[in-house]
Amino acid sequence: MGGIEIFSLAGRTALITGSSQGIGRTLAEGLAEAGARVVLNGRDEARVASAAEALVAAGHTVDTLPFDVTDHAAVGAAVDRYEAETGPIDILINNAGMQHRSPLEDFPAEAFDRLMRTNVNSVFYVGQAVARHMIGRRRGRIVNIASVQSALARPGIAPYTASKGAVANLTKGMATDWAKHGLNVNAIAPGYFDTPLNAALVGDPQFSEWLAKRTPQGRWGQLPELVGAAIFLASDAATFVNGHTLFVDGGITVSL
Repeated sequence: MGGIEIFSLAGRTALITGSSQGIGRTLAEGLAEAGARVVLNGRDEARVASAAEALVAAGHTVDTLPFDVTDHAAVGAAVDRYEAETGPIDILINNAGMQHRSPLEDFPAEAFDRLMRTNVNSVFYVGQAVARHMIGRRRGRIVNIASVQSALARPGIAPYTASKGAVANLTKGMATDWAKHGLNVNAIAPGYFDTPLNAALVGDPQFSEWLAKRTPQGRWGQLPELVGAAIFLASDAATFVNGHTLFVDGGITVSL
């Protein structure tokens, strides 16, 4: 296989967690355009169904698999059921995540726990459930969504920074344990993107002005700019890439 065909996802099934909106939905659309059958996930069944309808209307093959990524038993049951009734999951995009902004000295303990369950535990729960099937087939791609905050900190989001640092390191650990079984596990670390999660910052002219000066490319990232990285890591173009975190950040992590 050579040329553009090396990036094809035809004949493969990709589960994308948290894919009813934002980064997850954009990545689902991008992987579908590359030929994958996509499996949309979220806790809100109505929103997942609505996202699926839009993709089906665009001519893509879509399944839905609503479950709570923070519930270990529910994750395992859903993944096992899909594998038994529908077929193998070849690609996993661990995208589900949340944010909570507060000065660290006032950060609520319950918000810290919820953030860690959503951003870190879910990567372990879903990654483990899917990897158990991939290991038997000696093939699979897992792409975890980290963040520019895997490498940098900013006031008011210390627990989020901790969670995304954990995602980057868990990615290394997954690759170290599972590469010998034929799995490739990597991460994408988005910089500052115009997403629902960042709506408060996007709507703040002072922050957007600061970001434009701080980022070498001088602007917010747009969601479609993440698709190429996801397709690359999910495809045969990345067969010898393992444990890597790919920053898609307009250069913010390499400049002062």
